[in-house]
Amino acid sequence: MGEKRDLRLSSILIKWYEDNKRDLPWRNTCDPYTIWISEIILQQTRVNQGYGYFNRFIEKYPTVDLLAIANEDEVLKLWQGLGYYSRARNLHAAAKMTMNRFNGKFPDNYKDILSLKGVGEYTAAAIASFAYRKPYAVVDGNVYRVLSRIYMIDTPINTNQGKKIFAQLAQSLLDTCNPGEHNQSIMEFGALQCVPVNPDCISCPAQDICLAFNAKKVKNYPYKEKKQKIKERYFAYIDIRLGGDMFIHKRTAKDIWHNLYELPLIETEKELDIDTLLNNADFKKILNNNTNIQIKYINKFKHILSHQIIYASFYKVEINEFIFDSEYLKINVNDVENYPVSRLVHKYLENL
Repeated sequence: MGEKRDLRLSSILIKWYEDNKRDLPWRNTCDPYTIWISEIILQQTRVNQGYGYFNRFIEKYPTVDLLAIANEDEVLKLWQGLGYYSRARNLHAAAKMTMNRFNGKFPDNYKDILSLKGVGEYTAAAIASFAYRKPYAVVDGNVYRVLSRIYMIDTPINTNQGKKIFAQLAQSLLDTCNPGEHNQSIMEFGALQCVPVNPDCISCPAQDICLAFNAKKVKNYPYKEKKQKIKERYFAYIDIRLGGDMFIHKRTAKDIWHNLYELPLIETEKELDIDTLLNNADFKKILNNNTNIQIKYINKFKHILSHQIIYASFYKVEINEFIFDSEYLKINVNDVENYPVSRLVHKYLENL
């Protein structure tokens, strides 16, 4: 005996869908090829932008065999303006795979569909359910939003744990007797009703079972873990030696390694070689325009922080006499271990 499913949400959404769905050409067919074309075009593309491309694509390549034998340049030209051109190249490659591996018949097995180049779990589930009525739940941005609000799920949708939780939930809620319409309805509901900003919750047919609505927290969902962009920085450290002494200074700015000590530092937009360094204005300022120096490259490190990658080069500069400003502290080389430094500077010092 099969498991008992809670189909309340599915029933609400399917009824809403029957009354509100948009009349789109790829919804009036069970042809897997046509559905596949529409799904690939609509990846990272809004419906109103993709509509014309879909029509032109199907008109020129109405069957998979015609797409398979097409010239790639023609396929890319037809795709021009849609962006993410790897989608078009993958589409072309997958058409050839269909001809070679499946004798020109679009596969009806989920795993076989998933094996096609450029087809991920969402697209495979969409094709399997729309064309073949196979019980695979789709999970896209619209589905994340609908489910996260209705069930008030705090797990970030852009984490592996979140993806697993939402995939399992979506599958458990699927109307397995009517998987295609269920999947169409939840995606359309997210696209038209449960929209990202200012959804019309008052007219929403799912408001009674929506936990976020009843908690007045709809705008908080779905929850995403903020991912900071990785910043790349280029440091040139100058290890200035005057006999048995060296020079350090404290990092006081609001930045990484706040209040730790380090060698005189020049930060640049790209890595410097010795010749470029010698002509660098900041380098000349540090050395007070003293040209009576001996300089040599010592070492280079790639230092990875949580949201930054530091590419650091270390140079040793021998001087005979020098007057520093108060920013720099002259210490005996043997005393440097008494000062807190970053792991990066420490790696340099321990490798001397």
